[in-house]
Amino acid sequence: MYLEEKDLAWAQETLERTAHKLEKVAQRSAEKIPYTTVDGVHDDKSGDKEIGWWTNGFWGGIMWQMYTLTGKEIYRNIAEQNEKKLDADLMDYEKLDHDNGFKWLPTAVADYRVTGNRSSKNRGLLAAGNLAGRYNCAGKFIRAWNDWPNSKVDRRGWAIIDCMMNLPLLYWASEETGDPRFSQIAANHADTAMKAFIRGDGSANHIVEFDPASGEMIKSYGGQGYGEGSSWTRGQSWGLYGFMLSYLHTQNNAYLETAERIANYFIANIPDSGLIPVDFRQPEDVKLEDSTAAAIASCGLIELARQKDGRQQKIYLNAALKMLQALTKNSFNWNEEEDNLLTKCTAAYHDEKHEFSIIYGDYFFLEALMKLTDKELFIW
Repeated sequence: MYLEEKDLAWAQETLERTAHKLEKVAQRSAEKIPYTTVDGVHDDKSGDKEIGWWTNGFWGGIMWQMYTLTGKEIYRNIAEQNEKKLDADLMDYEKLDHDNGFKWLPTAVADYRVTGNRSSKNRGLLAAGNLAGRYNCAGKFIRAWNDWPNSKVDRRGWAIIDCMMNLPLLYWASEETGDPRFSQIAANHADTAMKAFIRGDGSANHIVEFDPASGEMIKSYGGQGYGEGSSWTRGQSWGLYGFMLSYLHTQNNAYLETAERIANYFIANIPDSGLIPVDFRQPEDVKLEDSTAAAIASCGLIELARQKDGRQQKIYLNAALKMLQALTKNSFNWNEEEDNLLTKCTAAYHDEKHEFSIIYGDYFFLEALMKLTDKELFIW
């Protein structure tokens, strides 16, 4: 992958500044598993009630990336502590769901890849086995959320685009065990997602409901986007990066072509500012942003650029650079006395709170910079 000298210099300088801040943040948040910040201070999801929160692997992921970048033991120690805390989640069936990949790929599996720790491999395989157990044989999809307390909505047949990012846990399990069942489940889900989630224009549904008994598709939902048929940007980025990862693990060209379709749609909708809205189809008078969608999509675009050359490679790299540079200028907290990096992350369009810090936005921003500078630990 060819990066112009000025762009490489920008990526290296931005990575150095980010790493310098993260060293201070790590010292302050060493005992935590953060999700967001309150008045510039990381919160903590490591307690008994919140240890199952789906983002609880990303702080460990940041620490493993920083350990790879610097070799400093503080990052490894914090990452290992994060991983061990997640044992309380791993041993609680009600807390396990389709997001096992988000929790144990950046923690246990990353640990095993770096250190060869057998306990970490065991954690990763336990998480993969549970994820595989969510597979619906009739519909060939992995079920999303568990039943929610006091909810009258039947979610047994629900699948979501986010799960494309959890499939690498299953690909990894097949590689480690030699058992093809894990990768077969992952590929079957990816095949279903290509048909049921990705629209003709390259945009993606967030939620698709199937009949859990027959596997027949029933309908799609707007989910965390503006509404049914809209274009939730983080969902587009999950699809883009997720299909790229399925291609990297399987070499199935259909996944590469799907990632490219989503990428072309995404690029065509990037505003001139480079700042990504919560939904590409949100009302024109709504200016809400989601920095996480920009960071995740940038990672997917960089991986896609690695598979291309010439003009196509340049298009994908330039789109990633445009978004990342826009984030650093407009939606980034360079104050080293505060804990977050990105400032305008949004979890869902219809939430009351918008444009705040979220840990996975910080993770994917760091990962994108490390990809551009060829210093990344491959976590997925």
